[in-house]
Amino acid sequence: MAKRPLPDILHPQMLLGAYAQGYFPMAEERSDADVFWLNPEQRGILPLDAFHVPRRLARRMRAAAWRHTVDTAFAQVTAACAGANRQGGRTWISPLIERSYFNLHQAGHAHSVEVWDGAALVGGLYGVSLGGAFFGESMFSVERDASKAALVHLVARLKVGGFVLLDTQFVTEHLTQFGAVEIARAKYQVLLQQAIAASGDFYVLGGAGAAVLAGTVLQLTTQTS
Repeated sequence: MAKRPLPDILHPQMLLGAYAQGYFPMAEERSDADVFWLNPEQRGILPLDAFHVPRRLARRMRAAAWRHTVDTAFAQVTAACAGANRQGGRTWISPLIERSYFNLHQAGHAHSVEVWDGAALVGGLYGVSLGGAFFGESMFSVERDASKAALVHLVARLKVGGFVLLDTQFVTEHLTQFGAVEIARAKYQVLLQQAIAASGDFYVLGGAGAAVLAGTVLQLTTQTS
């Protein structure tokens, strides 16, 4: 039997179709030329109406001279996420995934949040938007708490923009402090279909290059603990 050719890119419509059904791709290792698709029995989500910011993080965000932007350095953010020190140096973000999500970004369905200290990119995250759903993919931090600040910015933007679902794929200790929970696949599928039918505006706080102050995103997320 002939082997199927390995993809050079995951087409945007294929990716969006997979997300609409609850699937997302990962690579086993950085060097993998292909991906596998997951649809976990227990799915991580971060309920937007229950999101809370730890007080220490809020103080840190107000004190830091960070500048927040979106979609100004997507490729740089994904590369930094791929190089982040986790899982013993392993990463599921392969060159195929980087190329595919950059292509999806150019199509308007993948976004990055960047945190800058002067001209240096010190933290950020990226993910996929579809209707009123946002699927968080990965985050990184060079300075302490910078990735958490990016998450707070993301949630503020999603709440104001009319999004109804923030999918985190899995729940980590890093995410539980913000209110992340696991739900069964069947319940997730109901929430997913409701979210896809909604209309979210990712750029409600400004598009690429528009800087947003930490105080603004903290005010929009309201809950602290």
